[in-house]
Amino acid sequence: MNDIIHSRAVPMARIVAAIALLQVAGCGGGESGMAGLPTPKVEVSQPVRREILETDEYTGRLQAVESVEVRARVSGYLEQILFADGSRVKKGDLLFVVDPRPYVAQLQQAQAGLERARSRLKLARNHLQRAESPLKEQAISEEEYDTRRQSLVQALADVESARAEVDLARLNVEFTQVRAPIDGRISRKLLTAGNLVTADTTVLAGIVSVDPMYVYFDADERALLKYRRLELAGERKDGMPLEMGLLDEQGHPHRGYLDYVDPEVNAEMGTVRARGVIPNPDGLMEPGLFARVRIPGGSRHQGLLIPDRAIAMDQGKKYVMVVTADNRAEYRPVVTGRLYDGLRIVSDGLSPEDWVIVNGLQFVRPGTPVEATRIDMPEAAR
Repeated sequence: MNDIIHSRAVPMARIVAAIALLQVAGCGGGESGMAGLPTPKVEVSQPVRREILETDEYTGRLQAVESVEVRARVSGYLEQILFADGSRVKKGDLLFVVDPRPYVAQLQQAQAGLERARSRLKLARNHLQRAESPLKEQAISEEEYDTRRQSLVQALADVESARAEVDLARLNVEFTQVRAPIDGRISRKLLTAGNLVTADTTVLAGIVSVDPMYVYFDADERALLKYRRLELAGERKDGMPLEMGLLDEQGHPHRGYLDYVDPEVNAEMGTVRARGVIPNPDGLMEPGLFARVRIPGGSRHQGLLIPDRAIAMDQGKKYVMVVTADNRAEYRPVVTGRLYDGLRIVSDGLSPEDWVIVNGLQFVRPGTPVEATRIDMPEAAR
């Protein structure tokens, strides 16, 4: 039994001795902080101080300002189609022609009816005029005179009715020419020539406006409350500027303005729908396209910016390393914002005088000495 105990004690003694040797070696490491390793070399730069405008970013979809379904206003057989599928059209352009012959005949019939009514009016007026002298001489009764006067009134009404029928028939002839109600891009034709169309029912094509475009996006309650407080403080006005970028574009090259916010919050989603207006003179944008939207989230102020490569993560929190006056690395937690001209906004945790490690961050630990070289912020990020 004693032999067994002795055999186990020997390895334990060796382990304790090894630990002691490691501790001695660690204490003799010098200023490098790690035995046998040179002092890490790093490059440091001071944060860029610049006037910045805080912004909020959202995703949304483009939508046409105007969208109409083209329908004929009279029934008949489709005679002509005068546009190319998907082409740009102007308001008033002739798109379709419905066979006008039945409506031309109705117009001619109405015009003939108007002439008959005018003839009867002339006759009734003459009858009344011829009755004026006999009435004074009491050659006819007042009842006869009233009858003739009533006939004149009826004839006048008949003329007005016939004139209205002519106007209606003329409109129907005009309606056989189906014209574009708005500027925009037209869809494919939904019927071919020779088909029967029904007034105000048959859809012939669709047109969507192109310039400008709407962009719709949803903002959360926190953003809405922030904007409302800015409005109350007089720092935010109607028609505020808006920037937008498409899926394949860098940044937000398109400029527009915010023109509408829903008056209530969606209780299920906790969001409010907003709308911007974006000019589209070249027709690049299409309804339904994905859009990235950026709008001002506050007033202009001085801010600090650093490169993204100077920022590291520690258990979900962001931090940087700064070099102190005695050339040691110091851990500094930071609060960051969006990218601004290629640099990351730091809203808390740094001062303009700090020297931030921008190259070599992976080689240092908090408290270790470093050999720092001061450099300017890279020109590409300025």
